[in-house]
Formats: sequence, C-alpha cells, structure tokens
Amino acid sequence: MSLTVKNISVTYNPINQSNTFTSGDFISGQVILDVAKDTQMQSLSVKIKGKAEVCWTERHGQTTVVYSDKEKYYSVESFFVLEDKTHGNDREMLNDPTGQPYSSVVAPGRYIYPFTFQLPQQPFPPSFKGSVGKIVYALEAKLERAMRVSSKDKAEFHYVPKPDLPGPELMAPQYGTKDKQMKLFTSGSVSMNINTEKMGYYLGEGLKVLAEVQNNSSRSIKPKYCLYEKHSFFARGKRRLHTHNLLKEEGEPIEPNSKKTVTKVLSIPPSLTISILNCRILTVEYRLRVYLDVPYASDPEIKFPVVILPPQPVSGAKNSDFGIWNQPPESNMYPNPPLIAPRAPPLNVVGPPGQFGAPGYPGPPHVQFGAPCYPGPPHVQFGAPCYPGPSHVRLGASGYPGPPHVRLGASGYPGPPLGQFGAPGLPGPPGQFGPNYHQSDPSAPPPYQDYQLYPRLPDHPAKS
Repeated sequence: MSLTVKNISVTYNPINQSNTFTSGDFISGQVILDVAKDTQMQSLSVKIKGKAEVCWTERHGQTTVVYSDKEKYYSVESFFVLEDKTHGNDREMLNDPTGQPYSSVVAPGRYIYPFTFQLPQQPFPPSFKGSVGKIVYALEAKLERAMRVSSKDKAEFHYVPKPDLPGPELMAPQYGTKDKQMKLFTSGSVSMNINTEKMGYYLGEGLKVLAEVQNNSSRSIKPKYCLYEKHSFFARGKRRLHTHNLLKEEGEPIEPNSKKTVTKVLSIPPSLTISILNCRILTVEYRLRVYLDVPYASDPEIKFPVVILPPQPVSGAKNSDFGIWNQPPESNMYPNPPLIAPRAPPLNVVGPPGQFGAPGYPGPPHVQFGAPCYPGPPHVQFGAPCYPGPSHVRLGASGYPGPPHVRLGASGYPGPPLGQFGAPGLPGPPGQFGPNYHQSDPSAPPPYQDYQLYPRLPDHPAKS
C-alpha cells in the first residue's frame, strides 16, 4: 500500500446470527478507502464471486508434477469509478442516489462506498476448505491508479445452499448382511444383519443403527461403529483421497454361541460440512462402517453411505439462519431491489478508524438508516421519501402507504379499516372520527388533525 492510499477494505453486513448466506439473499456492504493525499482514480470496483479450486503436487522419480483445476460459479463486478469508457456499455456503473456519478478525484480523508448484491438463485456447493481443495465465496474491492500497482482487499462469506425436501432415495431404509467363517485361532462363524432408518440426515440428528448378530464362534465379539468423512479431489484425470474418522463407538460383547439384537444411536456432529456431491472437482462424502471385533481374525464389516443435509429452516421465521429466502412474499407495491444498487454517496468521514455517523451518512449496520430514496438494512430499516421500509416496521413516506397493520394514509388515502382514522376528506370506520366530522359532545375524542393513533415517523429519522 503506497503512502497516498493508506488503506482499502471491503466489509459486509451479517443478516443472521450464524453469519451465513444462501441462494437469492441480498448481501450489503461497504468499500472503505483511506487516502492521505489528493488521489486520482482510474477505477474503483467491487466484485462478488464464487469458485472451487484444487491443487496438489506429486513426485514421479526426479519430476514434480502439479495437479490443479478450477470450477467457476459466478463473478459479477460493478464500478464506482471508471475513467476508461471504452467498454462502458457492458460495465455495471454505480451512481449516487441522486443519479450522479462518483468523482474520480478525492481529497485526503476516509470515503465509504456502499453496495448491495443479490446472490444467484441457482444452488451451488457450500463453502468448504480441505487439505488440497476449497470452495470459496468472496467480495473483492479493487482500486487502480495510473502508473501504480493495484490495491485490493477481499472478504470471504459463508454460503450454504437452501435445504430442499430430501428425495425418496434419501429417506429409504438401508440393509446389509455379512457372514464370515473363522480360521486359525478362532473356530466357527459369525453373521450380522445391519439396517439403518435412512440415508439422509440433518446436522445434529441421531443416526439409528439396528444390528442382529449371530455369534457361532468360539470367542466373544463386539459390534463397533465408525462414522468417517471421505474427501476426493480431481484434476488432470487423477484423484487425491483424504479420509478422517469422526466418531467411534462400540456395543456390549456378544458371548459365543448366542444371538443378540442391539440398537445404537449415533449423534451427527453439528459442526460437519454438509455433503458436497454437485462439484466437478471435489466431493465430500460420509460413510458409516459397522463391523465385528473378532479376536485373532479379520473383522467382517458393512459400509453404508450417509448424506448430510443442510439444516432445516426455522418454521415461520421471518429471517432464519439462511438469510431472507424464506420470508413470505411482500405486496406488489414493495418492489424487489435491483441486482446491485448504491445506498449513499461516499462521504469524507472525520474521526478515528471505524467511526460512522457523519452528517448525511448512515451509521453502522445495527442503527443504519437509508439515504434519500433508498432504505437502510432490513432489521431497522425505515424508508426515506418514495421508498418503504421493511414490512414489520414500515411506515410509508409522503404519497406512499405503509404496511396494512400500521398504515396511516397520506393525503387522500385512507388508513386500515379498524383502529385508525381516515385522511382529510374521508371519515374513519364506525365509532371513529374523520377530519370533517363535527362533534358536539365535548367529552368525545378530538378529530383526526389533533389525534393520531399511530403517529408517522419523520422522513429523515435522526441517527443513533
């Protein structure tokens, strides 16, 4: 970083407690630029991207061979500043809320450029990091100046796919049987019939195993259970395999010449990565291994595939741990935001690093309010003129109604049918009073102009 550009960073605002995003979610953030001198920018951009990559090396005699491959899912770049307009028609340009372009020249100080992206609706593999491969989703800020090395910063975010209803093959029981004749130091035979309730399990769910063991050998045996993960990486026709045991448990001994049916419930660790089966260059699989520990003999075993599913959504939640994808649809009067849109122009913020709240600029995410004509973050959002806030606290600005349960009409627009009062020229429902109502009883409630059941917020609420 040169002396002129002290720092460039990109951050995003979490939308839930687990700090995860899923298909269709909106991810908002800021590109923060600190400069010490007057700075001329050729371009300033922010990019959202997702990709998988693998890379490892192998020794073949005296030669070291590198195996690598990539799989790209999406890459969308938008520009705050772009001097070269040669390809301007196919570049996404971000203007301030008034429609004016951002300046390419900035004076010394701190500048904050807000942005919003919407993640594609397609289901992609979840975020993952393994021994020689990874799946990464990230935001990247880039500043370019003439005759200077580009300045960059990247912020990774955690992506999980939406949980779909598991198919019948994942919910069907699994069965396996194994017989073994003992030799050498152990005589007789053993057999086992194993079944599980299904193949697909959610994180934290119990995996129930039913084992019927016939011990016709001369020694006591123990049924044992092992859940392990299996990571496979592919490049240039080669495969790199990594396995790791996640948990091991054992049952009670079964005496010679006896038959016993045992049930074991294994708890799926909640920290596991969900199964990855839709990536070309890497897979994450799980196996359940059930075997009999036979002294002085090889152990008979049965393996079952286990598919770890994304966590189930919270029923009826407005903003679950997967973001906003499971919110109920809004009214048509609340349009969907564009793919990317600015929230406020960059301002020279005076104060120590991290300080927000200069005049006309939103505060940090938990108290942020939108600039003119654009809303703030979802959980405390209040719309500025011409744009409503979120459904649970939205109060309409001038000329625009709020949501049904708290809506008070603007001029010429009635409120909801119960518990509120009509706008000028329109009386309220029975038992209420409109603005043109004449009341002779001095004890009666005052007219609408003097009494508001739900007072409206100002168009530009004060910052916290």
